[in-house]
Amino acid sequence: MAPLSYILLSSLAILGASASSAVLDLIPDNFDKVVLKSGKPALVEFFAPWCGHCKTLAPVYEELGQHFAFASDKLSIAKVDADANKALAQRFGVQGFPTLKWFDGKSEKPEDYNSGRDLESLSSFVSEKTGVKPKVKKTLPSKVEMLTDTSFSQLIGGEQDVLVAFTAPWCGHCKSLAPVWETLANDFSTEPTVLIAKVDAEAPNAKVISKNQAVSSYPTIKYFPKGSTTPIPYEGGRTEASFISFLNENAGTHRAVGGGLDAKAGTIEALDKVVAKLSIEGSSLATVAKEAQKAAKGLKDKTAEYYLKIFEKLEKNGGYVQKELSRLEGLIKKGGLAPQKLDDLTIRSNILKQFSAEKEVAKDEL
Repeated sequence: MAPLSYILLSSLAILGASASSAVLDLIPDNFDKVVLKSGKPALVEFFAPWCGHCKTLAPVYEELGQHFAFASDKLSIAKVDADANKALAQRFGVQGFPTLKWFDGKSEKPEDYNSGRDLESLSSFVSEKTGVKPKVKKTLPSKVEMLTDTSFSQLIGGEQDVLVAFTAPWCGHCKSLAPVWETLANDFSTEPTVLIAKVDAEAPNAKVISKNQAVSSYPTIKYFPKGSTTPIPYEGGRTEASFISFLNENAGTHRAVGGGLDAKAGTIEALDKVVAKLSIEGSSLATVAKEAQKAAKGLKDKTAEYYLKIFEKLEKNGGYVQKELSRLEGLIKKGGLAPQKLDDLTIRSNILKQFSAEKEVAKDEL
């Protein structure tokens, strides 16, 4: 009798997919049973771990598996590590990576997949072969502003800083950028002065823009400062962090990866210098407060009023800063806040921390 551990391992190999993946992992021991003799058709990717194109395809292929996971009794989305299982790759004439083949579940003669490697193309292929339509989870409306010839002229040069990606439907790099662009738009959704936009350069209603902007490759990304129609070419990295860093530097925002605010959001350098005087030996709260009122005059920053409010609270309660900071941090940690509310609490916490960095001022110092 085979050891229990062997039986368990064999069963896992036949099932082929880890709990976290919707794509079956195939090896020589389970390939025939899952692909050739199951009676179920299967799309199989032959990949190599070191292959750059395979790495690009991986998240798309995983999403494909998730969209058809509900129909696992009718079809399979699977993959073979051709580096670790060279015999399987040779058996089906695999010579490059990634190679995708369609098996009908009855014969050993697969059909080569030669269409696009984007989710839409792959899903359409599987649906045409099986009649099974993918189940896609509902997503929130896009926060990316799609610009046309008309809207471009209306928004560019206005009251917003605009970061625009010029894309083409067939462009692979554009497809890779798309989810990052959506995330970036969500990150800045509560910034009224920043707009994350996109132009389909091949759309009939947007060709004039692309021509006027001399767009010759995709994606081309340009930044238009508020009040200006002269763009600044974006030449940085194409990660969420890179885009956020660029916008913070050029638009004066204080966003962090994930859409929250950084530790400087809402703080005012001129007032922070005044607050710092509270740490000077022998300083008077009343004197520093008056200096803060003088420094706040003429400032357009709305948060200046909150600095003055904290001084007023300190005059009545020397322990106000720590108590209020603990309360706000508790609310933030609890979660469930609307984005605008979270921004407000973060800004107030940041300003309170400018005071908490200094000594607590006792009421009798007045």
